[in-house]
Amino acid sequence: MDFSVQNYLTQHNNVIEKLDIFEIQNAVNLIKDKFTRGNKIAICGNGGSALTASHYITDWNKMVYQYTGKIFNGICLNDNMGLVTAYANDFSYDEIFSEQVKYLLNEGDLLITVSGSGNSKNVIKATQVALENNVETLSVCGYDGGKLREISNNSVWVNSFDMQICEDAHLVFGHIVMKSLCNQKIFK
Repeated sequence: MDFSVQNYLTQHNNVIEKLDIFEIQNAVNLIKDKFTRGNKIAICGNGGSALTASHYITDWNKMVYQYTGKIFNGICLNDNMGLVTAYANDFSYDEIFSEQVKYLLNEGDLLITVSGSGNSKNVIKATQVALENNVETLSVCGYDGGKLREISNNSVWVNSFDMQICEDAHLVFGHIVMKSLCNQKIFK
């Protein structure tokens, strides 16, 4: 299909309409439960997914406190460039998140990974380390879900092989979570 604004919006709407509402609601409930219990919630991703992960934490930390007065204990593992580059240089890029998971997250906490393909080695490694330490995992992924969807405890899957459509839908998920945490009304 050739690119046009109409074709992009049509494809976007078709993918959004096919999202699994039950899967999304389960993920929202998981995040709400971890928030209510005071568990840490860490998020990571690469490239556009890194910015999505950062966007999630920005919205969730700020808006939850603003609307509820409660602290959302969230951190984005890719936001500290000094730490990320230190691990990339001293270990390998594949370990930039898993090394942080080892000392930041405890049993019962939650690791959320964002990946368009679901096959980024560093988020897979972070998920494996989290699982070894009884940290619950949630993957937000696209394409066929990749290895990340296979190994994660929970997932939100966008069934599309168009990276930009996946990234759009991942942002939609983040906003759904934020509004749910804040119990915000949706205005027309």
